[in-house]
Amino acid sequence: MKRVFDLVLAFLGLAVLLPALILVAVLIKLDSPGPVFFRQKRIGKGFQPFFIYKFRTMVHDAPHKGGAITVGADPRITRLGQILRKSKIDELPQLFNILWGEMSFVGPRPEVPQYVELFRQDYEEILHVLPGMTDLSSLKYRDEAEILRHAKNPEEEYVTHVLPDKLRLAKEYQLRSSLLFDLTLIFKTLLALMRKRDLEGRV
Repeated sequence: MKRVFDLVLAFLGLAVLLPALILVAVLIKLDSPGPVFFRQKRIGKGFQPFFIYKFRTMVHDAPHKGGAITVGADPRITRLGQILRKSKIDELPQLFNILWGEMSFVGPRPEVPQYVELFRQDYEEILHVLPGMTDLSSLKYRDEAEILRHAKNPEEEYVTHVLPDKLRLAKEYQLRSSLLFDLTLIFKTLLALMRKRDLEGRV
């Protein structure tokens, strides 16, 4: 049932958003040199690796100019990238990951291999389900880059505090998982996006 829901919603989403996605792709090419999409290896259900897709929001050689963690006003982020990140538009290409069966709309956010190995025992419990575009941790850590910005060592803060809490929330999701709960999380995610846009519009 969940797979059917994901397929139908992803197909409808792509059909409706296609003109906007094409416009974003054109703007990215005009804004800075490099590919339209950013892809990165993540670990999915059953520890199967896959490539997650996002709109590129950083300079094309960003991995050679800084660490794996993006913090606050990272100078590697492009002008358009700032907007795409704040609005979460950069995440929309993951609709293709959903169509391909690598992700779901709701599920634990997929991590890079190095962090999965650090917490392999936890992930053995978590990766019985497909990773998702949103989940409980996505709502709690929506402004993760800003949270890490104030840490003396952002990567250490992520590994010792943020990621363990994300794993706890992923386990909580599995205990509460249902279609109704998924719909609730999708609604809360959309509501959080609209609220932030409203607040930014008032500033």
